[in-house]
Amino acid sequence: MMQFHHVPIMLPEVMELLKPERGGLFVDGTLGGGGHSEGILSRLSSGRLYGIDRDGNAIAAASARLAPFGDKFKAIRGNFFDMKELLMAEGVSGVDGILLDLGVSSHQLDTPERGFSYHEDAPLDMRMDDRAALSAYDVVNGYGVEELAGIIKDYGEERFAFRVANAIAREREKQPINSTVQLAEIIKSAIPAANRREGPHPARRTFQAIRIEVNGELAELGRAVESAHDLLNPGGVLAVITFHSLEDRIVKQAFKKFENPCTCDPRAPMCTCGKVPTAKILTKKPLAPGDEELEINPRSRSSKLRGIQKL
Repeated sequence: MMQFHHVPIMLPEVMELLKPERGGLFVDGTLGGGGHSEGILSRLSSGRLYGIDRDGNAIAAASARLAPFGDKFKAIRGNFFDMKELLMAEGVSGVDGILLDLGVSSHQLDTPERGFSYHEDAPLDMRMDDRAALSAYDVVNGYGVEELAGIIKDYGEERFAFRVANAIAREREKQPINSTVQLAEIIKSAIPAANRREGPHPARRTFQAIRIEVNGELAELGRAVESAHDLLNPGGVLAVITFHSLEDRIVKQAFKKFENPCTCDPRAPMCTCGKVPTAKILTKKPLAPGDEELEINPRSRSSKLRGIQKL
């Protein structure tokens, strides 16, 4: 099995929020290579950690890495969107801490054949779960121009979305677009030269958009955050690491709703809707990696950490 490299992002900050030393049941909803889980387990005084991931390679690698913790750790293959059902199947209806790290794992990015990277030539795949039907090939070659442009604009926040979508459509009429490098070159050619001189690779935003579409990363995120909140016991903590503004906005809005669910007119003299806060926000401003972490792990650059505690 290929080494599943995982550098856990903002590990001290995550541990400070979750406080696993207090004991109880914890969930790492995005297990990956098990870096965060190892941090939780090494501090867990008593209780158990459930690690969830849709990637079979992640489950195998993390299970090997965390084997020394014995039955304090249990791996579950599935999507954290279904966390409530997955845990119910284990007889668990309430937990004391949940972590969601919404980034693509380093292993997935560094395994060329997974098709996540625009730097390596590989088949257009991008599936986090290789059992899933929809792949990047299907999106790139099968979606209509309007739909494709909408995804690139909404999920990639790419200002040249229609130029990129039209360029893809022109090329796929000649022959199917099969590889990551082929797609990256098409995207690059569609973006004006003046806008390619600075900043990240011109294909980054479009690749992000296609990956989000393939894996349904945003479609159910709000519901998944609500489910995680519902699973928390009183005093339990939910920590979420996001990597782009779309994710962060969804998480931020959900957290604000937990802390202030009142729907009354703010000018009203008193609340009459009867909705009461169910959690308090622990991070008034999102936490970000420090300079030292950015030096060691440049991929943490865009990450933000937010946390709530159930009332």
